[in-house]
Amino acid sequence: MLKRKENNNKKDRKSQLLIVGSLLILIGVSVIGGKLFIDMKKDDLENIALIEFYEEQEEIKQTPPAETNEEKQEEIKSTKPLDYVAVLKIPSIGLEKGLVSKDSYYNNVNKNIKILDESDMPDKENGNVILAAHSGNGRTAFFKNLNKLKKDNIVSVFYNGYEYKYKMVNTYDVEKTGTVEIVRNSEKNTLTLITCRHNTNKQIVVICELVEKI
Repeated sequence: MLKRKENNNKKDRKSQLLIVGSLLILIGVSVIGGKLFIDMKKDDLENIALIEFYEEQEEIKQTPPAETNEEKQEEIKSTKPLDYVAVLKIPSIGLEKGLVSKDSYYNNVNKNIKILDESDMPDKENGNVILAAHSGNGRTAFFKNLNKLKKDNIVSVFYNGYEYKYKMVNTYDVEKTGTVEIVRNSEKNTLTLITCRHNTNKQIVVICELVEKI
């Protein structure tokens, strides 16, 4: 009789363990599925925002001379969550990513490629566009392949109805201290790209110079 009770107790414990295990698996699958769903929705939003950005750029190009680009941009400005002001495109590493305004909630390396506060926009004479993003393997590691850029590779920034084409001229590493010394030709329009060198205490600085405005 005692042995039968022990066997029943063992069966009950096994059943409890199976139930608990099944619940844990179900929770894990739900969490992973939820994250994948959210990521897919984010991808959809970003793709739609890119399409809308390029459509707006075409509208700006077709604006009559009497109406400034700034006025046209204000007219077609939307209130959607992802309202891109520019797009960075680097064909050699397969990157095409929209950029938001400096004061946007999404202008943050944990969410997007960031336009730094010290950055100029591409249309400023002898200005320097400064962009930063994560490297590594995460979803927001937009500059994970920045170290693969080679001299003379083309980097484009689409802004205000124009494509600004830059050529990579130099790259160097600096210690990760919270500040970066940018070494560039101040008599040229430049684009500076900054990211961490993965698994080190270094940062990669890529300097590009404007070669064409289309």
